[in-house]
Amino acid sequence: MQIFWNCIILAVGFVALIKGADFFVEGSASIARYFKVPGVVIGLTVVAMGTSAPELAVSVSAGLSGSNAIAVSNVVGSNIFNLLAVLGVCAIMKPLPVDDGIKKRDFPICLIATLLVFLLAGNLVLAGKGGNFHDAEAAAGELFRWNGLVLVGAFILYMLYTVRVALKNRTQEQEEEKVSLGKSILFILGGLAAIVIGGQLVVNSARALALAWGMSETLVGLTIVAIGTSLPELVTSVVASSKGENGMALGNVVGSNLFNLLLILGVSSSLHPIQISMASFVDLGMLLGVSLICYGFVCSGRRINRMEGAVLLVLYASYMVYAIVR
Repeated sequence: MQIFWNCIILAVGFVALIKGADFFVEGSASIARYFKVPGVVIGLTVVAMGTSAPELAVSVSAGLSGSNAIAVSNVVGSNIFNLLAVLGVCAIMKPLPVDDGIKKRDFPICLIATLLVFLLAGNLVLAGKGGNFHDAEAAAGELFRWNGLVLVGAFILYMLYTVRVALKNRTQEQEEEKVSLGKSILFILGGLAAIVIGGQLVVNSARALALAWGMSETLVGLTIVAIGTSLPELVTSVVASSKGENGMALGNVVGSNLFNLLLILGVSSSLHPIQISMASFVDLGMLLGVSLICYGFVCSGRRINRMEGAVLLVLYASYMVYAIVR
C-alpha cells in the first residue's frame, strides 16, 4: 500500500513540476516583453535564481547547522547536470540557438567563476601542502569566510552588470498581446512554488520507492536526490525550449550555474568555512572540464545541435557511472 501511495505522490509531483514550469516560463516571458528586454536576460536572472531556489535553501540550511560540506557536492552535481543533461535534452528536442551575449560574455564569466572556485577550494593541493588523490575523504582545501565574501561580491557585480546590459539592450518590439505585470508576477511566484513543491514530492517519493526496491542510500543520493534537486532547471528549460524561448533555456543553465557557484557557495562558506574533500576537488575539476567542452560546442556554430546534445547526455551517463563506481 505504501508503494502505491508513493507512486501517486510521484505522479502528482511530476504534474506540479510540468504545470509549474509552464506558468513560470509564461510569466517570465511576459515580464521580458513588458520591460522590453531579451528573454535570455530574464533566463540569466529571474528564471536562473528561481530554479536554483532549492539548492540555495539546502545549502544555507546546511551552513547554518555547520554541516555545509554538502553545499559543494550539491553545487557541483547540479552544475554538471545542468550543462550535460539539461542542455543535452533541450538540444535533442530542438537545436539551441546561441545568443552572442552568452557566447562572448556570460559563458566566459561562468568559466572564470568555475576556475575561481576550483583554485580557492583546492588551496592545500595546489600549494603542495597535502591531499591524496587516492583517498576520496582526504582534505584538498577549504573555502574560508573571506572566500565566501569574495564570491558573493562577484555575484553582486555580475547581477549589476547584467541589469545594466539588459537596460542598454531594451528592444523596441511591436506591441503584442501582453499579460499584465501583476498577473505575470503571480504566474512566476505560483509557478515557482509548484516547481519547488513538485520537485520535493518527486525526490521524496522516488527515494522511498528506490529504498523499498533495495537500492542503497548512497546510490539513491548520487542519482535520484542529485537529479531531483535539479529538476526545476530541467523542466523549466525543456518547457522554455518547447515554447520557442530558446534563449531563456540556455540563459537559465548559465545563470543557474553562476548563481550556484557564486551566491550559494559564497553564502554557505560565509556562514561557516567549508572543508573540501579530495572527491569534491576532483568533481570541481570535472566541472571545469565539462564547462570547457560545452563552451566549445557554444563556439562551434550558432547553435548547439542534436548530435552535440547526444554527446552531452553520453558524457553525463559516463559521469554517473564513475560517481557510482568510485
